[in-house]
Amino acid sequence: MRNLLNFLERYNNLIIFLILEGIAVYFLATRNYYHNTRTVNSVRRLTYGFEENISNMRSYFRLHEINENLASENTALRNSINRLVRNSSSVFFSVSDTIYQQQYQYTTARLTDNSVNKQKNFFIINKGTRHGLEKDMAIIADGGVAGVIVGCSENFSVAMSLLNLDFRVSARIRSNGYFGSLSWDGRDYRKATLSDIPQHVVFSIGDTIETTGYSAVFPEGVMVGTVTDFEKPGSDFYTITVLLKTDYRKLHFVDVVDNKKKKELIELDKQIQ
Repeated sequence: MRNLLNFLERYNNLIIFLILEGIAVYFLATRNYYHNTRTVNSVRRLTYGFEENISNMRSYFRLHEINENLASENTALRNSINRLVRNSSSVFFSVSDTIYQQQYQYTTARLTDNSVNKQKNFFIINKGTRHGLEKDMAIIADGGVAGVIVGCSENFSVAMSLLNLDFRVSARIRSNGYFGSLSWDGRDYRKATLSDIPQHVVFSIGDTIETTGYSAVFPEGVMVGTVTDFEKPGSDFYTITVLLKTDYRKLHFVDVVDNKKKKELIELDKQIQ
């Protein structure tokens, strides 16, 4: 109580001034149409600004949920497109097939760990055998090649990144169809090297590099990147530098690709060998 009385005694002039100022503003705003309108508009602007800031904060905190929903929608659309394309272009497929002869099925996943600054990089996703994932499934991100699953637990999977010295993928130049082997040289995380392209092949800077579909892992036509440079190292083949489509420092959501006919292809390959 004594502290309160001391406070009122010390600031009594300021308190009285503020009270009188408030009364003056009140009468000015309520008794005069012009000042009333300006006051109301000022209050509205302050209110709208405050509400907009609150809305922006709520939207920011919901970004994670929004991204997960978008990733799920993209995966569903990719599966639908795959079914429609396979169904419409395949005259001799049996209509009794429960998956409409769909060769590839996609499921979305989120990264829980990632590395880009090593010679052999891996990343971990938040789905495993419980979700139907298994070894040798392809992973794509933003429509580009990202990696291949090399191990699974019940709830998580580890994938070999394209940024790994052991990673190889069959890739071709979209403009002419010539294919070779694409790998990473361990230097720039944004660039890889396409080799085994004969020197008589004509192509240009900016040409698209994509997967061939010659393996049981990646579907055909998945973008890898674009040609940024090339050289003739003295052999009969080019050394082509490819700017990767996927930025591995920004990986967050990915699509895991399940080849429904992978086992059939592997068994056939064993018979040939």
